[in-house]
Amino acid sequence: MSSARTYEVRTYGCQMNVHDSERLTGLLEGAGYVAAPADAQADVVVFNTCAVRENADNKLYGNLSHLAPIKAANPGMQIAVGGCLAQKDRSTITAKAPYVDVVFGTHNIGSLPVLLERARVMEEAQVEILESLEVFPSTLPTKRDSAYAAWVSISVGCNNTCTFCIVPALRGKEKDRRPGEILAEVEALVAEGVSEITLLGQNVNAYGVEFGDRQAFSKLLRACGEIEGLERVRFTSPHPAEFTDDVIEAMAETPNVMPSLHMPLQSGSDKVLKDMRRSYRQAKYLGIIERVRAAMPEAAITTDIIVGFPGETEEDFQATLDVVREARFSGAFTFQYSKRPGTPAATLDDQISPEVVKDRYERLAALVNDVAWEEGKKLVGRRVELMVSEGEGRKDKATHRLSGRGPDNRLVHFTPPEGVDVRPGDMVTVEVTYAAPHHLVADGPATAVRRTRSGDAWEARNAAPATPAGVTLGMPTLGVPAPLPDAPACR
Repeated sequence: MSSARTYEVRTYGCQMNVHDSERLTGLLEGAGYVAAPADAQADVVVFNTCAVRENADNKLYGNLSHLAPIKAANPGMQIAVGGCLAQKDRSTITAKAPYVDVVFGTHNIGSLPVLLERARVMEEAQVEILESLEVFPSTLPTKRDSAYAAWVSISVGCNNTCTFCIVPALRGKEKDRRPGEILAEVEALVAEGVSEITLLGQNVNAYGVEFGDRQAFSKLLRACGEIEGLERVRFTSPHPAEFTDDVIEAMAETPNVMPSLHMPLQSGSDKVLKDMRRSYRQAKYLGIIERVRAAMPEAAITTDIIVGFPGETEEDFQATLDVVREARFSGAFTFQYSKRPGTPAATLDDQISPEVVKDRYERLAALVNDVAWEEGKKLVGRRVELMVSEGEGRKDKATHRLSGRGPDNRLVHFTPPEGVDVRPGDMVTVEVTYAAPHHLVADGPATAVRRTRSGDAWEARNAAPATPAGVTLGMPTLGVPAPLPDAPACR
């Protein structure tokens, strides 16, 4: 039998795209492809694109042009382009890069293996873009890299009309999964050894809008609290306009829902928020933060902020700095506004000069770091239980440390106790000795190690590497996404 064809998936953009890429990987492996070694050229290269980032199209076509001569020398090689830019540009991609074999959109990622085979047999490019979701992504197979943590998608799409965002046009209106389906997936994950799940949605706390239950999200959080063996529940990303007190109560009253919250601010200026079509104002945002902290004093809150939105004055910018000082964020993803084709904001008057935007960005970043550092210093001397993570500390090998996440999702580098095998997914108790803006350090050895089912699952997976199968046409299997890197969703 000939050796299996190899694949590589290159992902750009937000959590939704990374989530989709895990599905694409699962689909390809289910169809008999195997991951290409790091030092080898893949037979199939899939670009999962983003239309939100600045110059996203230039980046795509630049990367495609690098592959053109490689493909010319390897006629059997195939190139596929999917994701938000594919949904937006459609046939333009094959016009600009005629050597692309497959173009597919955000609504039909499940079609990729069939489209690749059709392109190979018919020897012509296959372009398939659907206007609405064909199959909810979580029903597709996946290749989940983590044994201990997983992401569970509860909704796709968005009903908001923020002027800086093109996602609703490309991902469509919000579609919600039924609660029973979500909880069944979570229970299946826990049975596999997963002990932390993160509920994922473009606007996660609007969950239930499609079936008319405004308290559906808080009910879902409470239901997760009933699942035995599920130790940590997180969610991302909520919208302040739909953030209701029943969600705060569910977070505070459900022991396995973690005291961490990522809630996009975007701007602290009421005028800019209005121009952005963000349906809340500074006072409402700060009111949510105040109620979250009253219910969960230990909560760590992170956010997204855009500087230099068209028409933003120095006074508007100062209002954003004021919110950062008052909200006491433990971290923030900060962005310089740039025109995004297809968004209403791209055509607004009063675009801010790049020099002013850069200056404001640097001042904001400095304040965010200072506030995060001050908040981190408050934890020095405190004992925290960490879930040990895999590969989060860039200097861990040099320092002989491991890394983990506390209940508030802060990253902590710690020293494992001598002679004790600590595995990803296990729980350790440490005392924080040092704070930096983006992480904490526990220099003394961990005072307690709790070996977990998740650690067992990680050990079992790494002890027995899977043997790649030949090309098959097997039925899809249920699966879940692997944990994602820290990144803001497109919203």
